[in-house]
Amino acid sequence: MNKLHGPTRVRGLYVRDIRFPTSLENDGSDAIHPDPDYSCAYVTLFTDTDLEGYGLTFTLGRGTELVVSAVKTLAPLVVGKSLHELLYSNMGKTWRSLVTESQLRWVGPEKGVVHLAVAAIINSLWDLWARSENLPLWKLLVDMDAHQLLDTIDFTYITDALTREEALRMLNEMKKGKQERENFMLTNGYPAYTTAAGWIQYSDQKISSKCREHMTQGWRHFKIKVGLDMQRDIQRCKLVRSLIGDDALLMVDANQKWGVDEAVTWMKELAFCRPHWIEEPTSPDDILGHAVIAKNLRPLGIGVATGEACQNRVMFKQLLLAEAIDYCQVDAARVGGVSEVLAIYLMAKKFNGQSTFRDIIVSISRFSCFMAKFNGQSTFRDIIVSISRFSCFMVKFNGQSIFRDIIVSISRFSCFMAKFNG
Repeated sequence: MNKLHGPTRVRGLYVRDIRFPTSLENDGSDAIHPDPDYSCAYVTLFTDTDLEGYGLTFTLGRGTELVVSAVKTLAPLVVGKSLHELLYSNMGKTWRSLVTESQLRWVGPEKGVVHLAVAAIINSLWDLWARSENLPLWKLLVDMDAHQLLDTIDFTYITDALTREEALRMLNEMKKGKQERENFMLTNGYPAYTTAAGWIQYSDQKISSKCREHMTQGWRHFKIKVGLDMQRDIQRCKLVRSLIGDDALLMVDANQKWGVDEAVTWMKELAFCRPHWIEEPTSPDDILGHAVIAKNLRPLGIGVATGEACQNRVMFKQLLLAEAIDYCQVDAARVGGVSEVLAIYLMAKKFNGQSTFRDIIVSISRFSCFMAKFNGQSTFRDIIVSISRFSCFMVKFNGQSIFRDIIVSISRFSCFMAKFNG
């Protein structure tokens, strides 16, 4: 975009409460959330040109109106300001201003409804920045000067685990081989798994049908929900393992259902099906509990994954320092948007954590089930196919793809991860 005629200011913000009736056919159901209606608070930023920025945060239906209200309350912190005040070397300061608003901070801080609202606004600002440069976000990030990238991150509360100087050193070390990794990602894509066959309220018949369908499409990584009934979980794990074979990966997800000891006992009963990980075995706030679970399950070859409900970089810092997780599932719609994701990526890199990047992978499978209602089939074979299916579904909504920030972020982040994961 010609900088002389590009946008200079955010002149307005509009936020929508968008909900999909996924509960009608048990899509998205798990041990804690039996009837979710997958939804979002969707933000559009308007500038003094035709350029707009889009961002969202994920919700389950009721309560979306609370996030929408929080977004409206935060809006004056960005509306009317110049892009130079908000973006570029000031992006970190902008993030900090949103999470430290002196009165709103009391109903956080950096967690809950207010932090979800921050995520939607921050994601829309990143989208606006990328669009102003006519680049996908991943490309904007991987080509960014290391110092400039670090200017977008707030290191408050995490310098005991990661300093700016350490982060700079890591980024400089990763320059070697960057182009080769980027080329590989563009050619091969980023590995993904599907939960479309594993929602907890599905019948055996539906599970079998979905597994066969996705195996035909090329899927080799499957996740199923567990946690309501041990004998039923044993049956479902046997069924899925028999359908996908011994070479495919199987993951299980309890969605915070168990206590610590219960999680260990339950997973020992499911160890026969060789689960790659147990996701969210207990309360997302129980750092020490996750550490105990991980210590007991690692000898069985079972990893611990969490992050879907981990609210900020400080919680991830503790999980990593306590060696409480094996898979860091950071979500750009749960923590404070892309800016906070970057801080968590860098910490995970330092502590050699594996990151499954839930904001890309699981969000895809979350929406795959109900998209089929609108365009005939569920073809979430890979990330690229998922992008087009998001677009198809949105056409029904208002004639265009309003979810561009998710759609593009899927591909945008894929190459960026290579920079940190090698």
